[in-house]
Amino acid sequence: MIEKMYGSYYSAGTVSNISKQVASQVERYHQRQLSDKFFCVYLDATYIPLRRDTYQREAVYVAVGIKPNGHKEIIDYRIAPVENI
Repeated sequence: MIEKMYGSYYSAGTVSNISKQVASQVERYHQRQLSDKFFCVYLDATYIPLRRDTYQREAVYVAVGIKPNGHKEIIDYRIAPVENI
């Protein structure tokens, strides 16, 4: 996907190293304090292909908040093997 989007190839090892480097940033994102109030919150899931032990589609839950001024914000997301956890 990266090669198609950006015209660059990254080996599996490079992707793994990048993932390890950003893991702490991702964890901080999940644990951050939400400072704003939301007028409305939408919850949904979509399936994306992921490769773990096998190659399969897994659900990504996304929480989107709409602030009183109308701006949308991704509140959080989680990856799960199935949509009904």
